[in-house]
Amino acid sequence: MKTTREREIRIHEIVSIVKVLTILQAAIILFVGLEFNVGIGVVRSSQYNILLLMLITMGVLVVAYKFFINRNKGKLFHIIETLFLVIFFTTLINITGGYLSLYKPVFIFLIIVSSIQHGKKFGLNVASICSIIILGMDLIQAGYSGINSYFESDLILSGIFILTAWLLGHYIELENEYRDNIMELAVKDELTDLYNHRYFQEYLHKEIKKAEEEKNVVSLLLLDIDYFKNYNDCYGHTEGDKVLTEIGHILKKEVGDNGMVARYGGEEFTVVLPGKTLNEAVAIGENLRFAVEKNHFDGEEALPYEKLTISVGVSSYPEKSIGKDELINSADDALYRAKFFHKNRVESYVSILEELKKEIEDKHIDLISSIKTLISVINAKDRYTYAHTERVVMYCDMLGKRLGLSEDDAKKLKYAAYLHDIGKINVSKAVLNKKTKLTDEEWSSMKMHPNYGVDIIKPVESLKDIIPLILHHHERYDGRGYPSSLKGKNIPYLSRILTVVDSFDAMTSNRPYKMAKTFDEAIEELLKYKESQFDPHITDEFIEIIKEKL
Repeated sequence: MKTTREREIRIHEIVSIVKVLTILQAAIILFVGLEFNVGIGVVRSSQYNILLLMLITMGVLVVAYKFFINRNKGKLFHIIETLFLVIFFTTLINITGGYLSLYKPVFIFLIIVSSIQHGKKFGLNVASICSIIILGMDLIQAGYSGINSYFESDLILSGIFILTAWLLGHYIELENEYRDNIMELAVKDELTDLYNHRYFQEYLHKEIKKAEEEKNVVSLLLLDIDYFKNYNDCYGHTEGDKVLTEIGHILKKEVGDNGMVARYGGEEFTVVLPGKTLNEAVAIGENLRFAVEKNHFDGEEALPYEKLTISVGVSSYPEKSIGKDELINSADDALYRAKFFHKNRVESYVSILEELKKEIEDKHIDLISSIKTLISVINAKDRYTYAHTERVVMYCDMLGKRLGLSEDDAKKLKYAAYLHDIGKINVSKAVLNKKTKLTDEEWSSMKMHPNYGVDIIKPVESLKDIIPLILHHHERYDGRGYPSSLKGKNIPYLSRILTVVDSFDAMTSNRPYKMAKTFDEAIEELLKYKESQFDPHITDEFIEIIKEKL
């Protein structure tokens, strides 16, 4: 998009220069062809008058260039501008001899500009008008008696006018068509004919900026095909590609003029909905989910529930996010929840901090906002942290219900899950993203993040009850954890829950230094260490939850 804009600016500059040169040509014609009355008789212009006129002309040229270069009006303006120049050149030719004038070819400048700026049709119209003018002068001013040699020669000039407009205009149209095709290929996904990931990023950035300026909203849907890996395994990637194409057509048809549909990558799609609120976006998401569910796909009978379906995550700017990246992350988190909760459903993003604000004393609201800012900084330093935190909150919520936690303990666990890694703000980006084994010094720095987290939230009186959870979420059941080497039941119960969940998500997430384990592999790790690192009872209950979701 930026390239297109730069091209338009350069063409506009070229056209403006040609217009200025045309005015310069007109000035030269005046200098050479006009006679000035001085005294009694008619004499040629003096050198003094010519110099004065040249200075005036140069000033006019500078003003004209500034005028043209700063003008990018609509077509009506350019039509009026062209008519003015046609009249101006017609007058110029008339006062320099009319049908005898040697300066009739000056119209060629105007024809070139018109063809470049507005294409073949406009250029041909201008060329036709200019041809009619010069031929009309020949017929009217030279008379009808005998052979009109001026008319014959100007017929050739008219042909040049028409040919120039046609060739130049046709070339411009071909070049524009080729450029548009190239641009379309650059922003379209070859398989589904939807917009691609690159265009989605540019479009979303533009719409958020527009919404910010106009105090409006933008909503985002992220969609993922449920059990698509199973489908590919059963029927192969060729059949899988057909499904992707078909779903792309369904989404495009259902969304219509409400927004822009793009293929996000793999089996994921995205829909940007300018001007749509979160609730409106959820309703559109439900329509899309239902449209896919009711459609028949070849071979879907082999999938769980014998239907091919999609899961949808929804978020909105500025209600749920403060920028493009956060909007995408929050929609992605909502999608993760939708897929985890039995799939074939629509989930909107729920901000833990917004819930937290409702229960925090008014005097601490500003501190909570500061904590949100700190979390955004952590996310920028370590891209893993954001999604990890949101998933840990979700797992803790489910496990808390499974273990029968009281409402008060469930809230403590949820808030601790959200804030448990906030101390990483004091750990360097190099350490957080290091792809090799940490040195002893680096590991010591990393192990301090629970203490750093406690220091950050300590001023908030309403959060004092979650301090032990944050401080001890890296303790081990066998007493070999940090920072206090607590053992067994001496570790706070809610911290033991957080430890299991935090470790499971760490194992099933890609990190700079390791690839993610599958859920089955992570379950094996939990079982392996459930009496050394993890509380056995909590571990067993959590494993049952995960198995139910597989």
